[in-house]
Amino acid sequence: MSEPEKNIKDLTYNEAFAELDGILKMMQSDQCDIDRLAALTRRATLLIAECRSRLTATDQELKTILADLQQQQ
Repeated sequence: MSEPEKNIKDLTYNEAFAELDGILKMMQSDQCDIDRLAALTRRATLLIAECRSRLTATDQELKTILADLQQQQ
């Protein structure tokens, strides 16, 4: 029996990325369970959206920090 999936919001970025990588590898292997393919695809889509959101937020935060730093000079 597999362990229940963690809420994506509770994962760190690295955990989410690692899970996404694991799903991709599973889907590319000969061991992919066709009965779980839709669920895996749905989970991967949610993980991609969360990772993208965090990257965008971090990018914006860094731009703000650098802009503030330039204003202080």
